[in-house]
Amino acid sequence: MSSAAISLPTEAPARPATRRWTGGISALGVAALLVLPLVFSGYWTFTLGLCFANAIAIISVSFLVRYAGEVSIGHGVFVAAGAYTVALMEKYFGLSLLASLPIAAAVGAVLGIIFAFPSRNISGIYLAVATMALALALPEVLLHYSSISGGYEGLYVKLDAIPGVAKSMQRYYLPLGGLVVVVLLLRHFRRSRQAMALLLIRTSAHAAESFGVRRSWARLSAMALSAGIAGIAGALLSFSSSTVSPNSFTLWTSIFLLVGSVVSLYSLSIMGSIIGGLFLTLMPLLLAGAGDWVPILYGSALLAVVLGVNALPAKLRARLEGGQA
Repeated sequence: MSSAAISLPTEAPARPATRRWTGGISALGVAALLVLPLVFSGYWTFTLGLCFANAIAIISVSFLVRYAGEVSIGHGVFVAAGAYTVALMEKYFGLSLLASLPIAAAVGAVLGIIFAFPSRNISGIYLAVATMALALALPEVLLHYSSISGGYEGLYVKLDAIPGVAKSMQRYYLPLGGLVVVVLLLRHFRRSRQAMALLLIRTSAHAAESFGVRRSWARLSAMALSAGIAGIAGALLSFSSSTVSPNSFTLWTSIFLLVGSVVSLYSLSIMGSIIGGLFLTLMPLLLAGAGDWVPILYGSALLAVVLGVNALPAKLRARLEGGQA
């Protein structure tokens, strides 16, 4: 009997066991997050709600990197589209978050297609600069249409999404639920033919085109899905913070989203995205009193996180990354 024939029975059960262990850890982590508001309240539940919404926005950037191989420095625009959609739906139509959330995702996706179509033939640093131009223009556009966007003051999101439930609980559990749903949907998407087609076009465009997969279609699809996820993040972010304004969506917002994506190792998992969300949400708060030292300390913290994560064992790092694509 060959050695291969002997090794198969011992290796086969290990994979399901590993998956069960990983799934158990994830379920335990989600369960811990579910009971956290019973231990902490007020400031920390509010901050963690923002962290979960930011984690979804980070996933949208990571999705584009993984499935299109592209870097965006303008995803704050799509997050802003979702946030302002919720605020405008409440202001003009009296719709709450749960009713306007699908609209916010659709608006983000459509905006992604509108941007991706004329830029479908550029990539790399050229696409990054093009997305940066979007982020630079956004605050000026919002201020130009101040009669609609509310100008510098912005707009407020006041309606309850679930009547009868404390607002602090809604601001915590809805972003958490949104994060779990997005991660589960992406896990399902990862096994689909569309995902395989996107990965094939990213790996070898010529080979993919020989199989009938068009590069322009892949670019539009990846950007639309990524921008749609960003729209969901924006909707939940506006609900958690209760307000939207141009100051919340500057070029720095987009840069920080990219930084959060790097910190999370471009992960599409709950654990990785929350690590990025915590860095993105908590680091500015922790450094608020550092004055002129803020850029130095922020950069040092970023270096420490990135170098520290890359020093981890390969298996643990792969687990944080949530597997390949």
